[in-house]
Amino acid sequence: MADDRPVPLDEYPVHQVPLSMKHVATGDRNAYDRCIFHVLDREGRALLIVGLGVYPNLGVTDAYATLRIDDTLHAVRASDALGDDRMRLAVGPLRIGVLRPLQDFRLTCDPDPDDPDGLSFDIGWSASFPALWEPHHQQRRGDRLTLEGKRFVQAGRCHGVLRIGGTEIQLTPDHWAGTRDRSWGVRPIPGEEGGRLAEDHPTEGFHWIWCPVHLGDRFLMVIVQEDADGYRTLNDATLVRPGHRDRQLGWPQAEITYRPGTRHPERALVHLGDPRKPQELEVEILTSSPLALGAGYPPADDWQHGTWRGPGWTDRRTYDLTEPHPLAAYGVTDHAARFRLDGRTGHGVFEHGSFGRHDPSGFTGFDSVAG
Repeated sequence: MADDRPVPLDEYPVHQVPLSMKHVATGDRNAYDRCIFHVLDREGRALLIVGLGVYPNLGVTDAYATLRIDDTLHAVRASDALGDDRMRLAVGPLRIGVLRPLQDFRLTCDPDPDDPDGLSFDIGWSASFPALWEPHHQQRRGDRLTLEGKRFVQAGRCHGVLRIGGTEIQLTPDHWAGTRDRSWGVRPIPGEEGGRLAEDHPTEGFHWIWCPVHLGDRFLMVIVQEDADGYRTLNDATLVRPGHRDRQLGWPQAEITYRPGTRHPERALVHLGDPRKPQELEVEILTSSPLALGAGYPPADDWQHGTWRGPGWTDRRTYDLTEPHPLAAYGVTDHAARFRLDGRTGHGVFEHGSFGRHDPSGFTGFDSVAG
């Protein structure tokens, strides 16, 4: 019999519908609520990604951390049954502490008792700019709504300590930058059946850019999502300067230079369409972390978000990035990057995924790569 007593969050005036905060206002199995943090060395020597998610209609919560150093990706993943205290953002050895909402956070990974030289960290993440709403995100397969997400993004600075392989790395704000994304809604979780709509509306291609950039006294956010024929379903380019009104920079157009024989970007030039002063954002890729390896994003074959692994599941592993990982080529990759815009140099993330057909790039199918 279900326990339907009030939960701690019910004490606060945050209800949107006449239900306990234990429940969401949809019965969709794909309901989710999660976050992702990036912590990156400005020279490209390391990229740490930390995330945590809640899947209320599946009764699952999970979290992950991946650290790329040199050609090795170190991963920690944890999953558990979702409890009643939604204010406690912790799964296994991974915790996200909200010290001041929208401003200060603490990211923690406890060391592995069986491997004290494995990945652990204690990092403070502080916002440098107000949170910025991203465009309302919807996707359909035929007539069915398969994804609807509300999201916001921030850039910030980081400090603390990171430990791996017996080495302790001190993080200071002058050498380490951060970005983060917070989203909730519904999005596909493994286990969804195919059926007629999947059969009648196969995916031909997907092209994605998600690009938060810290440029000293300003913050730039660029988002592009396009279908196989180049039809744009998501678009944003916004420049944030505290004390000024946000500037909309029109219809971003990206010229991406890929590594021959792949769809791995080496650099890019993003044309920003401010009619008063057209600008170009230069992108220099420093290091990369495929989200299908370790971080649980599709099409990962060893663990994906929202999948039940039993109570108290924790997994630690490493990936050799000098070896080919075919699934990584069909997922999104987060690239730590150096950016230049209007005489300013900044740092952030150039998140990119391009698979299947994409006419503007000249890709003809899933096996098509750059020449």
